[in-house]
Amino acid sequence: MFSLQTIFGKGDKFYGLLEQSADAARDSARAVHKLVSPGGGSPDIAAFSAARKREKDLAQQISEELVNTFVTALDREDIEALNAALYKIPKTVEKFAERYAMVNDRLHGIDFTQRTELLMRASDVVREMIGQLRKGMRIDAMRKLQDRLQALESEADRLLLEPYREMYVKSTDPVRMVLVKDLYELLERAIDKCRDVGNVTYSVVLKNS
Repeated sequence: MFSLQTIFGKGDKFYGLLEQSADAARDSARAVHKLVSPGGGSPDIAAFSAARKREKDLAQQISEELVNTFVTALDREDIEALNAALYKIPKTVEKFAERYAMVNDRLHGIDFTQRTELLMRASDVVREMIGQLRKGMRIDAMRKLQDRLQALESEADRLLLEPYREMYVKSTDPVRMVLVKDLYELLERAIDKCRDVGNVTYSVVLKNS
C-alpha cells in the first residue's frame, strides 16, 4: 500500500487534513478554557464558531477528496470514521459556549476550569494520536496515548459526580441547578468525544499493524 501511495503521491494528503481537524478541535478546547477562566472577559462565541466552521470545512474537504482520490493513506471507511469523530468535538464545545454565554449571569461562583483543563489535555492527546498515524502503526505508542485518554475520561466522570451532591443538598435555586448540570454534562460529553476519536484511532492502528 505504501509503495502505491508513493507512486500516486497521495500518502500525506489525508494525514494532513486529519491533523488540521485535530488542531481545530484542540483550538476549540483552548478557547473554552479561556472563556471560563477568571479574566476571560465577556462571553464571545466567535472563536468557537470559527473553530466549528473550520472543522466543518475540513470535514467537507476530506469527503470530497475521498471521492476524487484513487489511493488513500488509510482505508476509506477509517478516514470517514475519524473525520466524523473529530467533527463532533468542536460541535459539542460550541454548544457549551452558546449556553454558557446565555446564562453566564446566573453562574456566579461556579468553577468550570477543572473540567476545561481536562478537555484541553484530552484534545492534546487526540492531536498527538492523529499525528502518530503518519509515523506508522505503532501499537505500543498508541496504547499509551489511549490509556491517557481513558484516565482523563475517568477523572471527568469523577468531577461530574462531586458537585451534584452539593447542589442537590444545598441549592435553593432549582433553575440554576439545572443550568449548571447541563453545562457540566456538555463538558463531559466533549471529553467523551475526544475518547471516541481515540477509540477509532486505536482501532485503525490495530487493524493495520
